[in-house]
Amino acid sequence: MCMDSVATVFSLRQDALNTFTKMWYHVFLWALFSSIFVHTAAAIIAFLTLRKHKYGKYFPILILVMGVLPPITSGIVSSAVIAFVYRASSYPMEPLYALFWGVGQTVLSASIGFTRILATL
Repeated sequence: MCMDSVATVFSLRQDALNTFTKMWYHVFLWALFSSIFVHTAAAIIAFLTLRKHKYGKYFPILILVMGVLPPITSGIVSSAVIAFVYRASSYPMEPLYALFWGVGQTVLSASIGFTRILATL
C-alpha cells in the first residue's frame, strides 16, 4: 500500500479516491494542515500582542500545540468516519471534496471555539 505524498494531496490533481485509506489520508491531511495554518496565525498574533508580558509570551506555544494535538486525535476519528461513509456507499471521493471535508473540520472547530457553545452547557 503506497500512500500519496503531501505534495500530491495538496495538488488536487488526482483521479477520484476509491479506497478507504486514500480517502481517510486526504481528509486527514487537509484537516491537519488547515488547523496548523489557523493556529500558527493565531500564535503569531498572540506573540506580537503578548511579547512584553511576563508569562503571556509563552501562550503561543500552547496555541501551536493545540493546533496539532486535536487534529491528530479527533481528526483521525472524524476523517475515518467520513471515509467510511463514502466507502460504504461505494461513492468515490473527489480530491476537492477531501479538501472541503478537511478544511470544514477546522472551520467547525474554530466556530465552536469562537462562539463558546460548549461553555453554555
